[in-house]
Amino acid sequence: MTKKDNILIIGAGLCGSLLALRLAQRGYTVNVYESRPDLRTTDISTGRSINLALSDRGIKAMRLAGIEDKVKPLCIPMYGRLIHDIEGNTFPSNYSGREGEYINSISRGKLNGLLLTEADKYNNLTIHFNKKSKGVDIENNTASFYDYKTKTDFNIAADVIFGTDGAGSSLRKSYDLERKFLFSYSQNYLTHGYKELEIPASEKGAHLISKDYLHIWPRGNYMLIALPNLDGSFTVTLFLSYEEGEYNFKNLKTEDDIKAFFKTQFPDALALIPNIAEEFANNPTGPLGTIKCSPWHYKNKTLLMGDAAHAIVPFYGQGMNASFEDVTVFDAILDTYEGDWETIFKAYERVRKIDTDAIADLAIDNYYEMRDHVANPIFKEKRNLEMALEKAFPKSYFSKYSMVTFNEDIPYNEAMKRGRAQDKGILNMLAEGEIDINGKLDIILKQVEIETEAILKEDSVASLK
Repeated sequence: MTKKDNILIIGAGLCGSLLALRLAQRGYTVNVYESRPDLRTTDISTGRSINLALSDRGIKAMRLAGIEDKVKPLCIPMYGRLIHDIEGNTFPSNYSGREGEYINSISRGKLNGLLLTEADKYNNLTIHFNKKSKGVDIENNTASFYDYKTKTDFNIAADVIFGTDGAGSSLRKSYDLERKFLFSYSQNYLTHGYKELEIPASEKGAHLISKDYLHIWPRGNYMLIALPNLDGSFTVTLFLSYEEGEYNFKNLKTEDDIKAFFKTQFPDALALIPNIAEEFANNPTGPLGTIKCSPWHYKNKTLLMGDAAHAIVPFYGQGMNASFEDVTVFDAILDTYEGDWETIFKAYERVRKIDTDAIADLAIDNYYEMRDHVANPIFKEKRNLEMALEKAFPKSYFSKYSMVTFNEDIPYNEAMKRGRAQDKGILNMLAEGEIDINGKLDIILKQVEIETEAILKEDSVASLK
């Protein structure tokens, strides 16, 4: 292999554009084919989440590509969750007890546009828009496309093909359809979907509620969240069952039904969303699903990355960060094995899949935590204790959330195993009255450490992952 190898990337979303940028920086000839128009000149949001949570793993990837300083101005720091109860009262729950740890609300479109603009600076990288992938001949390494402008089909051959074309990946479908090898695939949906709404900015362009938090209205079987935008607005997302329960997407049909639902369940949010009925009726309802598959590669020819390999639900704020981390992990493996694509692909999947499986499972866990538990008294007690421990022992204690979100060098799988054991230990001891929450924090820390290690040992003996 030489740097003369031609790289073809299907999909110019967040993962694909970052991968293309990094491979171009390494000297490869890269062609990217994207089905949508250029989002820098055309609005293509179509109901997709327009802002996301960027945290340390994603920022590490931006640093690798040399664009961290350009990304930071697009970010709005969020220091914790602000919980809204059904009476309209609020209480904060910080993400960390340490100083300077926060996640960032960022526009999907602006970030993707920045990555595309940075990619455009390289003469060895070309992005082709309005080219829909129809499939990949994985044996001959040829991708088929449809050109929306000329309305013609065409084929492109490449030395290596990457599929970064999201949850509906055409490359992944080709793995399944061509049956050239044993390919495992699962796609599991929640019974809930999501719909996006908007809290507009004030007449002066200010945020109507605090921009320093991710706002959550937890209601057991459903919830509302809101993330701030730079223009003073908030993107609001309703997570609701399709058909189950007293309130669901199927039975909220009329303007009266919609307003009555929000008036009884989210009264303070309703007062901030002037066009609630129109937005609810016109904005699409999106599914929430998890995709796992294996293997991600075929020989030395093709590789899946990002959501194409491991789509997850959004409740840990790690979907984008995990896809960006794919690129940093892949880049490090390139450093070790550059010159042998098959070895690179095998090593990448061996290292990475266990972690993407872990964050997929954690995202499901966090859905129930955000929806059901954040307002629970024992959960609040646990979070307050964790904040105190992190503040008192910033280098010794890390909550599960902190390990996932603020420790980019701790693999997801390790964070999941230790974090779950730690959570179980603290909740058990609180429930049994074994922790004196007004006692000395160093004694409590020792109790937590001992209980966590005991649970980890039990899990190891039981061969639990």
